Amino acid sequence: MEYGVASHGALLAAAPLAGRRLRLPLSPSPPPPSIQIQNRLYSISSLPLKARPVRRCGASLASNYSQTSEIVDLDWENLGFGIVQTDYMYVAKCGTDGNFAEGEMVPFGPISLNPSSGVLNYGQGLFEGLKAYRKPDGSILLFRPEENALRMQTGAERMCMPAPSVEQFVDAVKQTVLANKRWVPPTGKGSLYIRPLLMGSGAVLGLAPAPEYTFIIFVSPVGNYFKEGLAPINLIVEDKFHRATPGGTGGVKTIGNYASVLMAQKIAKEKGQCYFYSSNKRNNITWHHKEKYNRCCCEQGLPG
Repeated sequence: MEYGVASHGALLAAAPLAGRRLRLPLSPSPPPPSIQIQNRLYSISSLPLKARPVRRCGASLASNYSQTSEIVDLDWENLGFGIVQTDYMYVAKCGTDGNFAEGEMVPFGPISLNPSSGVLNYGQGLFEGLKAYRKPDGSILLFRPEENALRMQTGAERMCMPAPSVEQFVDAVKQTVLANKRWVPPTGKGSLYIRPLLMGSGAVLGLAPAPEYTFIIFVSPVGNYFKEGLAPINLIVEDKFHRATPGGTGGVKTIGNYASVLMAQKIAKEKGQCYFYSSNKRNNITWHHKEKYNRCCCEQGLPG
């Protein structure tokens, strides 16, 4: 079943004047391109939210952006899975009160972090991953981003961090996609990968939750993740290195989970394999392919 939901934040529908910072209107005219969510269709200019009162997560633009709906001229036939610099990224800050300030769409590029930030010293950070697809009629599809928002909330609780609400998360994702809509690949040529990040950006020395948090969303057009497509793959079963352990953080997407398997990945590559399975004493299986890892569990599809 599909239904419409109006955006509850500022919409990326009008280009600001040069050199000025502009908060975007909540009810633009004409309506912007719609972003649809499969299973739950989100049309930015359709029905109102019927939810509890929430803080708006509007965004302002720090510089100009193009309203053009033209697709970027890339070699879409040979698009791999890697970083392509797009136009804008979303940034929002959260202080000790646990409330995220109004987000801002800024040009994609490096960020500044204190060397004693919680994420750099103690790995206090999470990330998510989802995609946007272009339909033949030009509209853009997202798949259940609210589930990614809920997983981020679960991970944030585990890592002692505040998290944006589901409404804030989904709205920020939609705004970021709209700001970079010309980077969404043509139908059937790939997708726009969306990477939300939540991290302890405040300075700490002793082990403690950071005093400040930063929520970032950036995007990159990507092709198929697996070069082999649907072809059979070779696997190595790894029982020495473990990505997840009982009582650990294997069920959430904390950033430290992924660096811990680099050694096993390296060994697999040295044996001529790009893939490996790792199992622990409870026979939980994690599959790995190059930079992608996932714990397979009959009871869980999304977490971890």
